Amino acid sequence: MTGEQLVLACGVHSLGFALFHAAFWKLFDWKYELRKVALPTRAITQILNLRLIYVFSGIAALCFLFPADMAGTRLGRALLLFMALFWVGRTIEQCVFLRVNHPLVHALTALFVLGAVLFALPVFG
Repeated sequence: MTGEQLVLACGVHSLGFALFHAAFWKLFDWKYELRKVALPTRAITQILNLRLIYVFSGIAALCFLFPADMAGTRLGRALLLFMALFWVGRTIEQCVFLRVNHPLVHALTALFVLGAVLFALPVFG
């Protein structure tokens, strides 16, 4: 795969996570479940999720619209490295905060590792 193709794959990965996060309200029944926590926790949870949707959508757009720049410029590679480190951190946090032996949790962890690898490959590959 070329650097530009890898960047496009990064865009697909980011778009997938934007869509996944957009579904959190239904997937996790937040209308009911978030009523169980205090208002600040309820608000922060939803605000952080909306900001993640924004970030993942923005990264996807950059990857789709500027694949050559993302793979071929210092700024683009810096952004790719930033996202690779984001996914490394997310993988570590998954292991620290969500110690659940469930196939879906393991699948998500694998997708986080995939993100780290996908975003790192155009930088170091």
